Amino acid sequence: MAKQERAVRTRHAILSSAARIFEERGYQAATVSEILATANVTKGALYFHFPSKEHLAEGVLHAQDLGVPVPDRACKVQQMVDTVVLHAHRLQTDPMVRAGVRLSLDQQAQGLDRSGPFLRWSEVGIELLDKAKAQGELLPHVVSAETADVLVGAFAGVQAMSQALCNYQDLPPRVSALLRHVLPSVVVPSVLASVDLTATRGAAVYAELQALHPELQALHPQPQTLNPQPQPAPAG
Repeated sequence: MAKQERAVRTRHAILSSAARIFEERGYQAATVSEILATANVTKGALYFHFPSKEHLAEGVLHAQDLGVPVPDRACKVQQMVDTVVLHAHRLQTDPMVRAGVRLSLDQQAQGLDRSGPFLRWSEVGIELLDKAKAQGELLPHVVSAETADVLVGAFAGVQAMSQALCNYQDLPPRVSALLRHVLPSVVVPSVLASVDLTATRGAAVYAELQALHPELQALHPQPQTLNPQPQPAPAG
């Protein structure tokens, strides 16, 4: 059992180091030797868990998932919103999520299958939208697959813009604004009126999950929110 726990810790240390390097440098510029140096593990241990840089990147892409879903809600639209805003909160606070998102959008990552996170999020959205539709929460014209793809694509664009402008400092209000613009064309007005779309909702959902699953703090520690990128001084 101790050997198994040590292997889990080693794997997590390698993935955490890989996430930092991939987030800072991108897939193309990252090197296994740099990841090995920052992970403080032997070369044999690294290659035992991850035979190549591609396997390391795939591990980071997979590790960005929290592992526990948002608690079941009576209102499935609220459950879908909570899933979206929780991911936005974790983008601000979890390096593994930021690295996974960077890899997903990295067009220089040749040979790496970047489709997984997009397909996974679409599947989650379709499942929740289907349930919402079955409960009469959606407008009659809504096609779950179309709406899920729109939300996933729009979120990807909003988070990329937030990262470029201020290193995710304004991501929660941007995501809140996105949902306020999209959901009125999807959700029955009387249902939407009761849905919490506030910018602080993501942090509240994460706190709720931590209370339900105390092990999350060890597996996904939440560092301080990132500092904004320095802005160039005005000319003159």
